[in-house]
Amino acid sequence: MRLANIYFATLLLACAPAALFALPGGTKLSGKVTLTGSSAKPKPLDLSKEPACAQMHAGNPLFPESLVLGPGNSIRNVVVYISEGAPYPGPVPPTPVLFDQQGCHYTTHVLAFRAGQEVKISNSDPLSHNIHPLARVNREWNKLQPARTPPFAYAYENEEFIPVKCNLHAWMQGYFVVLRTPYFAVTGDDGSFVLADLPPGRYTITAWHETLGTQSREIEINSSGEPQTLNFTFTAKP
Repeated sequence: MRLANIYFATLLLACAPAALFALPGGTKLSGKVTLTGSSAKPKPLDLSKEPACAQMHAGNPLFPESLVLGPGNSIRNVVVYISEGAPYPGPVPPTPVLFDQQGCHYTTHVLAFRAGQEVKISNSDPLSHNIHPLARVNREWNKLQPARTPPFAYAYENEEFIPVKCNLHAWMQGYFVVLRTPYFAVTGDDGSFVLADLPPGRYTITAWHETLGTQSREIEINSSGEPQTLNFTFTAKP
């Protein structure tokens, strides 16, 4: 019986995903996403159909966020993630991610989170919004969220890039990016990203942008732990 137990334990170790036993302190992969070429100057959004929203932004207009550039033509709101070769993902975080509606726009334009992780959706405005994620793989739903009502939460089962809109205010648009891998980042104002603690392996790293499309690169992470750099450059569309 003892020999059988030892054999069974050895078999479990052999079959288990390597990253399940990986220790923190793997390789840090960092980089920047930039745009080459010229893009059209964005025009302020027309909020006239909702006087309350127009009043909020009198003298401080809202602009579309479908392409937001920063210093050196860096690109904001690009999702960079492991699309192939990702190690065992580990448990889903118990803490929900937050998605708020404030000032008649989504405070987070592109929200990335894990499949199975809850999204906590709130309305901080003094008026109603209708949140409508246009899922195709997951279940599609929409929900009216009046002012001063408590937040509600929802979790998606499958990976998907989901456009989100407000049925009451057409200019309110964003994305839910649902991923199984925990190795992802969304670029900030300077277009930079960091994927931390990558175990050794060969991976496909993909950069996704809502209007510029996707780019993928192969990268080999060795066991040295030395930080590595990977940059992406998108070309402006006419």
